[in-house]
Amino acid sequence: MNEDGNWKSRTLILGGLIGALTGLGMAILLVRRAEQQGERLKLGTGEGMKIGMTLLGLLRQISKE
Repeated sequence: MNEDGNWKSRTLILGGLIGALTGLGMAILLVRRAEQQGERLKLGTGEGMKIGMTLLGLLRQISKE
């Protein structure tokens, strides 16, 4: 594989790993919060939308030139 394709592959793999680790970290935080409140995790539509919109905003900021 030439240098051009090599950096692309590395970037995609690194991005996927960072995304997976970030998602796992978020899930751990949500579980801990539910345990501290003494209840099961209840991730409703509203909270899911808030998290999704926050992530989209973050991605927009990162991708701006």
